[in-house]
Amino acid sequence: MKFHKLVALSRIPRKKVTTKPRNTKMSEVAAATPIAVAVPEIKGARVNGKQWKQTKTQFRPGMASGRKTFEERQVERQAYAAMKAREKEMKDEKIQKKKELSEKLKERREKKEEKERYEKLAAKMHQKKIDRLKRREKRNKALKER
Repeated sequence: MKFHKLVALSRIPRKKVTTKPRNTKMSEVAAATPIAVAVPEIKGARVNGKQWKQTKTQFRPGMASGRKTFEERQVERQAYAAMKAREKEMKDEKIQKKKELSEKLKERREKKEEKERYEKLAAKMHQKKIDRLKRREKRNKALKER
């Protein structure tokens, strides 16, 4: 609909609605006083044609009802900082556990490889010679670690 048609429609007077009580004759209803239904007043026709929509009010972000006091904000900040510290602590613990597991695995593999190497040597050499090699390697390892 065009705007000028909407304006013309908004100027049409509203009819009063009457309700008929049950078990009464039409003549009795006509004698009763008509009941007027409260219709919200239209400030003017909407351009988009959606008269049934509710009119919006102005947004006011600085309302006192939504504000918090400085003390409340401080308490929230402290709680947030405590939560973040706890999260960091938990993450560090998780990382530490992972490192420990990986180190254990690495040590286990090294021991297994060393054992296999000595078994191969035992197949080739005499036991006393293998014992001497082990002692020498332990001495060298101790010297390297210093």
